[in-house]
Amino acid sequence: MSDSEQKPGFRVTDRRSFPEGGETQSAPAAETPSDKSATPAGETASQDRARPEAGSDRTLPPADFSTFILSLGSSALIHLGEVEPPGETAKRRDLPIAKHTIDLLTLLWEKTRSNLTPEEDKLLESLLYDLRLRYVEAVKAGL
Repeated sequence: MSDSEQKPGFRVTDRRSFPEGGETQSAPAAETPSDKSATPAGETASQDRARPEAGSDRTLPPADFSTFILSLGSSALIHLGEVEPPGETAKRRDLPIAKHTIDLLTLLWEKTRSNLTPEEDKLLESLLYDLRLRYVEAVKAGL
């Protein structure tokens, strides 16, 4: 194959800036759009999400592992029929979905066990124990 013939594929282009001395320069700061999703200077993205929306008086909890676990636990309680779904006035029971959510929490616990803080491990273990008991009681009540 000659130099003029190239294989189809992708091409890599180096867009870094180099001065005459050959040392790398820092790239200019990327411009961010000035919409309401932009984060003000000095705030992290999670802080931005914790701020209430315009016209809302509530704040969201921080996006961390414990909040994620508790969110899944709340979902399981809704599907077990123990808690009303948000915006509804009647409880509903969907045991297969509740079991699936409990299984997901079990999977997360098994896969992250060595990386959890003692508090996170205790929270997840306690939550799973409670949800499993409630699931067994719901299945027995349905028979």
